[in-house]
Amino acid sequence: MSMTFSGQVALVTGAAAGIGRATAQAFAAEGLKVVVSDVDVAGGEGTVELIRAAGGDACFVRCDVTRDAEVKALMEATLSQYGRLDYAFNNAGIEIEQGKLADGNEAEFDAIMGVNVKGVWLCMKHQIPLLLAQGGGAIVNTASVAGLGAAPKMSIYAASKHAVIGLTKSAAVEYAKKKVRVNAVCPAVIDTDMFRRAYEADPRKAEFAAAMHPVGRIGKVEEIAAAVLYLCSDHAGFTTGQALAVDGGATAI
Repeated sequence: MSMTFSGQVALVTGAAAGIGRATAQAFAAEGLKVVVSDVDVAGGEGTVELIRAAGGDACFVRCDVTRDAEVKALMEATLSQYGRLDYAFNNAGIEIEQGKLADGNEAEFDAIMGVNVKGVWLCMKHQIPLLLAQGGGAIVNTASVAGLGAAPKMSIYAASKHAVIGLTKSAAVEYAKKKVRVNAVCPAVIDTDMFRRAYEADPRKAEFAAAMHPVGRIGKVEEIAAAVLYLCSDHAGFTTGQALAVDGGATAI
């Protein structure tokens, strides 16, 4: 099924590795020009190299999504490089905490909320005017299955992802008549470097993670990328304000 994206421009934050990198590559494979952004310069430039090696068109712009001036500069760089913005995947996020709510600390709370919530808000704040200026577009934010219910020992992370869904739904309604669609993708456990760091020390945790999903395995980054591209495509033209679980059936239990 062709997504008919050719000639358009996509921006991906948190694109140095994992889901962000896979989605940037998927956009490029569909013929889009891609702005790759991350605080990890080496990783982001590596994503661009992979896209160019496959015949795609991409550039890297370093951005800390918690800083308004840097997010604004990212949008300016996008316009300078490609002249427009059609799609944005706000994927930048940080790793989850591992502890009960009362054991958390303020620095941890501020760090998680700063990237996962403020970062998404700032990106949409500066992306939406660009989309409105050319008559519409689509935004996808990375939430999580942790944003769809309880997440024991990940309460701050869960709160941040519930907030992302709240931002997503509110923006979707506010700009629906302006042809700007806003959705969220909610992955369960996905095979990324972040996952491997969390579970490599204890293979039993990896087995437990796989068993959490009725399909009997964890997800692949390409499966999340495919969902993002669908939500951006014209095939999802009647879909906005949704939090799409891509979770191997985990939230159906």
